[in-house]
Amino acid sequence: MSKIETFPNKVKNRNYNINITCPEFTSICPKTGQPDFAIIKISYIPDKLCIELKSFKLYMFSYRNIGEFHEHVTNKILDDFVKACNPKYASITGDFNVRGGIKTVVEAEYKKKNKSRKF
Repeated sequence: MSKIETFPNKVKNRNYNINITCPEFTSICPKTGQPDFAIIKISYIPDKLCIELKSFKLYMFSYRNIGEFHEHVTNKILDDFVKACNPKYASITGDFNVRGGIKTVVEAEYKKKNKSRKF
C-alpha cells in the first residue's frame, strides 16, 4: 500500500473545505474476483496538514489489486486519510457502480474530538 504524504497547512487561522474526487477508483470484489468501479469523494477541513495529491493518487491506485467489500474499503480509506493528516473533519463517499443489479453508496465521516478544558 502506498503511503499518503502531506504538507503543512499555511492557512490555519480559518476553516476551509478541500474536496477531492477520484472518478476512476477500482478494487476487486472479494467474492467473485471481478473488478469494482466507483467514484470516491472526499471532503475535509485541514488542521495542521494537507494531503499531497500525487501520493494520494498512488495510494488510491493501490486498491486495484485488493479484494475488499465496498463498506470496508470506504472506511479503510477514511481511516488512512485521517491517520495521514489528522484533519478537523473528513467525510468520504464511495459511490460504487451497479453490480448484480444492486447499487451501493457508502458514506463515512470523522470529526476531531475537542479537547476538554480542565478548570
